[in-house]
Amino acid sequence: MRRSVRDQLPLVPAPLHHDHARELHAVRAILDSHPEFAKWVQADLLAGGIDPDRGRNGMSGEQVLCALIIKQSNGFSYEDLAFHLVDSQSYRAFCLIGIADTSPKKSTLQRNLKAVRAETLERINRGLVAHAQAQGIEDGRRLRADSTVIEAAIHEPTDSTLLVDCVRVLTRLLREAREYVAFRFTNHHKRAKRRGMAIQHAAKAEQRVPLYRDLVTVAENTVASAVFSVERLEQEFPPEAFHQPELGDLRASLLHYIKLAEKVLDQTRRRVFNNETVPAPEKIVSIFEPHTDIIRKDRRDTLYGHKVFLTGGASGLIVDCVVERGNPTDSTKAVKLAQRAIKVLGTTPEQIVFDGGFSSRANLDEIKRLGIRDVAFSKAPGLAIKEMVKRTWLYQRLRNFRAGIEGIISFVKRCFGWDRCAWRSYGSFRAYAWGSVIAANLVMLARHTLG
Repeated sequence: MRRSVRDQLPLVPAPLHHDHARELHAVRAILDSHPEFAKWVQADLLAGGIDPDRGRNGMSGEQVLCALIIKQSNGFSYEDLAFHLVDSQSYRAFCLIGIADTSPKKSTLQRNLKAVRAETLERINRGLVAHAQAQGIEDGRRLRADSTVIEAAIHEPTDSTLLVDCVRVLTRLLREAREYVAFRFTNHHKRAKRRGMAIQHAAKAEQRVPLYRDLVTVAENTVASAVFSVERLEQEFPPEAFHQPELGDLRASLLHYIKLAEKVLDQTRRRVFNNETVPAPEKIVSIFEPHTDIIRKDRRDTLYGHKVFLTGGASGLIVDCVVERGNPTDSTKAVKLAQRAIKVLGTTPEQIVFDGGFSSRANLDEIKRLGIRDVAFSKAPGLAIKEMVKRTWLYQRLRNFRAGIEGIISFVKRCFGWDRCAWRSYGSFRAYAWGSVIAANLVMLARHTLG
């Protein structure tokens, strides 16, 4: 019988019978069994000056951790996350937001989530690995390791675009500085944009050089104006005035971008005018993300971000990961990954298998000295199979087992945001990477629990 529109609706929402809702419930049960996770996050919030007991609708450590898991599991922006915490009954329940409670705004979510340190998230992941061991999900006997790249959220870098970025940002800061002190400067932003566009459309290198000379002159003049503005601020205001947030931040930003602009000018002169090859560690590929590394992958693609080394278990969990600076070769990190895995698991695995790039006789000998019985490399020129493992069939099995980590990497990249990090600064980059690992491991643990 069809219900009348006048009938009273139920006061309690009906439970959802959906796979995603069941996963959320299983993840919630895991977090409830480890209240120390929320305490660790809470300590980070307090250290960052965020107190949930003060102000309006503060977020607790448990709510921040749950919101981070929802964000990384769905690839939400902060705006999307704020919407779904208002709209979704399941997500509100998961994040412990009551029916009568006001959902946190985008700015509140950003401020709270960014306050959680990478070290805290790594500590939580170790707790999840220990949980998996206690439940018999991960025994830690067989491990597989590989590397990948998480790209930074920057545009394709060229000398001309970097110079235009420097002029644009310093011009904006000069306008702000003129509100505090009187000085004159010429706004060269439009001229810099025109030169940048002309360089991009120039057909030959001979046509680009004079355009670059003019663009460099424009950037040098803008940097000189920025240096003069800092001098004027320091003459006009006493040192204690720069302890105020607005004035202090303006001066710090000017000094920061002046230093970066000078580096960009130096590398442009060396590359374009002197025809030098600037080593990758000396290059800047973004003034907004100066920590970004240049990573040449398989002599084919050039990526901009950070190299990540990860170790996975037979359960599909990511036991450990390391976000490295620079572009270290895989062979220099094999022993470190094995040592960290032993520390995380609290026991020595029996077998570990690496990609071919990790292979070397020194790595084989050193890892075996750690107590790991079988050490295999998928490609090991110069190493006999009998030196790595006792049987050929075991080597084939371990090679097949290693291929599974490619699926884990693809899973985390497609579903948990490891393809591109939108958070700024190297510390936030590491926190973003670990946040994705925690979200992926919780989903994997929930699926093991649900069967």
